[in-house]
Amino acid sequence: MAEIIGHQIYTTKEGDAFDSIALEFYDDEMQASLLMQENPDQCDVLIFDAGVELKIPIMDAAETPDTLPPWRRGL
Repeated sequence: MAEIIGHQIYTTKEGDAFDSIALEFYDDEMQASLLMQENPDQCDVLIFDAGVELKIPIMDAAETPDTLPPWRRGL
């Protein structure tokens, strides 16, 4: 599993949600839980207003296992 090596700040646009932000940054909306863990004060927000600052973890590049199907490897 990749580990967090830093953070960047993302300022939300109106209509953003944790899953859409995760899709934008990680190409995987299932990483929304990671964003929520890093931003516990915002966990009760379903749809963000514009201007909310969130910490986005920067992940160490992990090698993709060959056992994943091609659509999960980004091929």
